Amino acid sequence: QIQFQESGGGLVQPGESLRLVCRVTGHRFGSSAIGWFRQPPGKEREFVAAITWSAGATLYAGSVKGRFTISKTNDAANVAYLDMSNLKPADTAVYYCNADSVPLDTMARPDYERDYWGQGTQVIVSS
Repeated sequence: QIQFQESGGGLVQPGESLRLVCRVTGHRFGSSAIGWFRQPPGKEREFVAAITWSAGATLYAGSVKGRFTISKTNDAANVAYLDMSNLKPADTAVYYCNADSVPLDTMARPDYERDYWGQGTQVIVSS
């Protein structure tokens, strides 16, 4: 069974940076892309960014475009990263990753859902 291990979260001040790491274990070969999602306090989970495993095509939510960068390893390590810069208090959330075999814009849909999520990693942006 595929599993996701998110790490790298923490408490930072506005304007600072963080790198989140997603390690995918188990059988990920049924998926063509991996995405980052986040759930702010008291709100629904939302799409942040996604990348295809093969070609490295990317898609970003408008609120993070230009500040966040998604990337992945080009080997069998099955690791994805989310480099976050110029962090804002509105970026405070629990961040999750997930993999799927749908187009990136499907992962970005507000009604996109998966049956299984990892524990996530907490990011708090506060002065």
